Amino acid sequence: MLTIRFQPVGRKHSKMYRVVVAEKTRSVSKKVKENLGWYNPHTKESKLNEDRIKFFVENNVEISESAFSLFKKQGLVK
Repeated sequence: MLTIRFQPVGRKHSKMYRVVVAEKTRSVSKKVKENLGWYNPHTKESKLNEDRIKFFVENNVEISESAFSLFKKQGLVK
């Protein structure tokens, strides 16, 4: 099963997050299927591929709580 979630990148205390589609299972590798954009929580700026996000939402891919709240603020989901 696929899920849309944040993938942390960057150094300690200055994290940024990639928004990715990945397998939901807790495997060691966590292979990323597709990169959908990024989010910087410090400056509150983000760049998202809205077309691909809407495609995955329409195909009933699960969304993590934090990604859902970001999409709701951006107006991508209701």
